[in-house]
Amino acid sequence: MSATGLDVFDETLQATHIWLDELTAELGPDRHVAWHMLGAVLRALRDRLPLELAAPLGSQLPLLIRGIYYDQWRTVGLPSRYRSLEEFLDSVLDHAGASWSVDPQDAAIAVFDVLARHLPEGQIRKLRDSLPAEIRALWSDPAQDVGDAGDIGPVTAHPEDIRNIRT
Repeated sequence: MSATGLDVFDETLQATHIWLDELTAELGPDRHVAWHMLGAVLRALRDRLPLELAAPLGSQLPLLIRGIYYDQWRTVGLPSRYRSLEEFLDSVLDHAGASWSVDPQDAAIAVFDVLARHLPEGQIRKLRDSLPAEIRALWSDPAQDVGDAGDIGPVTAHPEDIRNIRT
């Protein structure tokens, strides 16, 4: 029996809780902060990506997270042309909209790690490759992760045991 009456709501709530749990493991126990930093990093990333990558990324996100990703999106003048890490992190802070106790670089790394665990490797590679080197350095390289001893990641480990929820 569905808790909300609609499976799509149950699935997106479950996926969102999983993402937030992963973020709080990295950023601290406050889920409210994790939610706001998730949105801030996703919007800063979205604004830096070319439209042909920004829209497909949005379609891969769980429904609730998709909402914070597309919040206040204006495609005029995008993608942003900043090239430095400092400009990207300033954009994260601008999108956060409040004084949070989380370092924007730590938040970006944590969000990028969550994306890498839940989105297809090919999609992640396209996103990483479209970013300037300083920003790309915050994102672990999927090819390097596969070679880590005993940690080949959830997408490639045992697909029959792992389910990426994108609704």
